[in-house]
Amino acid sequence: MVASAPFLQERFFLKKHERLRRRKDFELAFRYGSRRHTKNFTIILRPNGLKFSRLGVTVGKKVGNAVKRNRVKRYLREFFRLHKHKLPPSHDVVIIAKGDAATLAYQDVREELAAVLIGNNCL
Repeated sequence: MVASAPFLQERFFLKKHERLRRRKDFELAFRYGSRRHTKNFTIILRPNGLKFSRLGVTVGKKVGNAVKRNRVKRYLREFFRLHKHKLPPSHDVVIIAKGDAATLAYQDVREELAAVLIGNNCL
């Protein structure tokens, strides 16, 4: 098992280039992306022309204090990290948390996002 540990780290590691970090990237996704709505999240998908998908997370103050917002962001990054090989390839994925997202456990986040993003109905 020790020999396969580097492979697992490499596969499931969220790299810097897999994150949306520039304001312009977020603006392009907001303007031209297609939206999917769930009870606690709005998901925006936009083709990016790259060979990999990127994640952008937006959690506003309506979700809660900084501790709650950071926890939601960690859950969303963890979902992307573990499921990026199942998500639509070559897309920017922006996830916007709604007000009640802070009350969710990770399993709830996973189920809600997987229902929208994983499978044939995502595009």
